[in-house]
Amino acid sequence: MEEKRWISEERFLHALNYCMLLPGPEAMQLVTYVGWLLHRTRGGLVAGLLFVIPGFFAILALSIAYTLWHGIAAIDGLLFGVKASVLAIVTEAVIRIGKRVLKNRFMYAVAAGAFLAIFVLQVPFPVIIGAAAVLGFVGNKLVSKRFSILKSPAVNTDSCGRAEIHADTRTDIPTNTASAYLTDTLSIDHSRPSINRTLGVLAVWLPLWLVPVILLRLLLGRENVFTQQAEFFSQVAVVTFGGAYAVLAYVAQQAVHVYGWVQPDEMLAGLGMAESTPGPLIMVLQFVGYMGAYREASGAEAISALHPIVAGALASVLVAWVTFVPCFLWIFLGAPYVEHVRRSASLAATLSCITAAVVGVILNLGIWLAAHTLFQTVNEHTWNGARVLVPDLRTLDIPALTIATMSAFMIFRLRWGVLKTLAVAALVGGTWFVFR
Repeated sequence: MEEKRWISEERFLHALNYCMLLPGPEAMQLVTYVGWLLHRTRGGLVAGLLFVIPGFFAILALSIAYTLWHGIAAIDGLLFGVKASVLAIVTEAVIRIGKRVLKNRFMYAVAAGAFLAIFVLQVPFPVIIGAAAVLGFVGNKLVSKRFSILKSPAVNTDSCGRAEIHADTRTDIPTNTASAYLTDTLSIDHSRPSINRTLGVLAVWLPLWLVPVILLRLLLGRENVFTQQAEFFSQVAVVTFGGAYAVLAYVAQQAVHVYGWVQPDEMLAGLGMAESTPGPLIMVLQFVGYMGAYREASGAEAISALHPIVAGALASVLVAWVTFVPCFLWIFLGAPYVEHVRRSASLAATLSCITAAVVGVILNLGIWLAAHTLFQTVNEHTWNGARVLVPDLRTLDIPALTIATMSAFMIFRLRWGVLKTLAVAALVGGTWFVFR
């Protein structure tokens, strides 16, 4: 946005704030919002699709390669290094977001409560986010100063949904900038909400999203893996707030422990793939869908007529469809209304509280990843509904610990980027597996 100067800082931050409140991947929703502001629905479609398509094909290719070549020492070593490095990347994300979001003791308390709720009590993620939203809305009426929204662009994400976007803070916009530049006060015709436009958006995007899900349920039955994935990831599109890392915390819990689509180490491998390819980090969901259908086609009767790779590819398309089609719905449906409620204190307070809760949820993901990355055996101890993960210290994986520590040094001390860190970690892992 700095370079192109398509929209003003105020309008950019307003769009970001709305996308942070939405379920699903806010990075993709943000570029769709900006495309919509500039060139209506056509602009939103082009921006959103071009943001997603390269990553889709990259993850699909890596998913196929993973299932074809898994078991080769060099390949397993590369993935081993990537998985260990991801732990440092997630840790950096927790610290980075936490510093920018947790501005007072109350916000720290919200984050801590969210962490304990999901990590110990296993409270569903949607319940945590809903409670945080209510707390923010009500709390704003009582003690508004503790719910103030972040004014800076510190919580922004980059074009891949991972790093920062620094909004342009300059006010000396040249007069010769592109005519598409939208200031905070400039009104545009298609931003005015109307009942006809709202009904038109619903009539197009709801069927595009839900009709395939309904047809799969009717034709294949509720126990089929395609039906389960269509319904689960449609649910994810509705209830997961706070960005990719928060989404992954919920998906990892369900995909690994409930559905059995992926193993913990495969979840880490998919996260590494998504970190190292173009597109949003949320593309890891595509890998989860691929592996679930691939595994099902390899042994289950329900889709035994399909080759496992074909089943996985179809699942990749399905998961991408039910993940990103709702994003277009949320933007095209809500953006005109949101343009008219800018600077809402209640909206800002709700966002602040949700974002603080998301920090706790991401911390849960980080600890879960650390336990399954650094230890070969992780036990669960339960007591009156509470659960605690206790790694078996005797199964500490020294090479994984070494690569994770090395990656943390590169990220925190040397200030290396994600791709460079992952490349070095993969090389070290590959070398270790070949020569051990």
